[in-house]
Amino acid sequence: MTCDPDGFLPSVSCEMLRLRAEVLQAIRSVFAAEGYWEVETPLLSQETIIDAHLQPVVVRLEGLPPLYLQTSPELGMKRLLVAGAEAIFQVTRAFRACEQGARHNPEFTMVEWYRVGDSYFDQMAFTQRLVQAAATAAAESAWFERLCGRSRPEDCRSYFGRDFGRLRYDEAFERLAGERVLGRDVSALARLAARAGLSVPDSLHADDIDGWLNLLFVELIEPHLGRERPVFVYDYPETQAALARLRRDDSPVAERFELYLRGIEVCNGYQELTDAQAIRQRFEEQQDLRQRAGWPTLPLPRRFLAAHEAGLPFCAGVALGLDRLMMAIVEAESLADVMAFPFDRA
Repeated sequence: MTCDPDGFLPSVSCEMLRLRAEVLQAIRSVFAAEGYWEVETPLLSQETIIDAHLQPVVVRLEGLPPLYLQTSPELGMKRLLVAGAEAIFQVTRAFRACEQGARHNPEFTMVEWYRVGDSYFDQMAFTQRLVQAAATAAAESAWFERLCGRSRPEDCRSYFGRDFGRLRYDEAFERLAGERVLGRDVSALARLAARAGLSVPDSLHADDIDGWLNLLFVELIEPHLGRERPVFVYDYPETQAALARLRRDDSPVAERFELYLRGIEVCNGYQELTDAQAIRQRFEEQQDLRQRAGWPTLPLPRRFLAAHEAGLPFCAGVALGLDRLMMAIVEAESLADVMAFPFDRA
């Protein structure tokens, strides 16, 4: 192997990068076969999604207001839907400050798509087809066995080849933690954490119900998801809707899903919220949460809101992390095992 004292070489072999390219080619082929067309939207914009849990990378150019590297291409892609696009996808770079670790990199590859007329259940089915095609392409590659010492092609085909499971958020808690949590107050969630022997961080406020739900989910539920086969978790708490539509059941839920592969969350899908006034209200709520957490406020995305006021059609959308998908396919331990230049080599 070439000596690399200056760290100029990629963190993975060219064979891994070729396998990644074959997976990406298979993904593009599925989109083309199912009537999607590829689009491009700005990486650098005057607007950004306002989310209490996502910190955009700010770019400052002389004489201009702050600009933002996009945390996802959602802003531009939904404007295209309003303009008349019906089935679109994008393979792009996304940027999120303050995210670095085995499953996080400040810059990563995102595959995002939307289809007018689809429900989020339709998109679960499409996501299964897409991920299965990607895994099949990897398993059939000449590079797979050479690179994946922990997994044989037949093991990959077996894991990804079966129907993906579907589990409601509350059912996941009942099955894996012994009780449901939707509609429960913070004291009930705290008791569940205590019975499970969880260590509660000092930063978790007593009235932060989402914080408690996230603690319980990450510690008690997530590590067990997608171990025997891929599984969708869907119908999340209404407080975790982001820009997903709400359904007013006995316990209101957000019509969104996440796909888990071997304990790794790889994508997020929404029945998209189309009500411009409701979106504005959610942005204001997220802005308030950002201020409480000490994060800087962000400008309202006015063009995005104007597009919704003009009329976003009924649609569903999904954002998938390509790097995490590669991790799951080759059973890697870190993003650095599947990308050329992670942050410490960028």
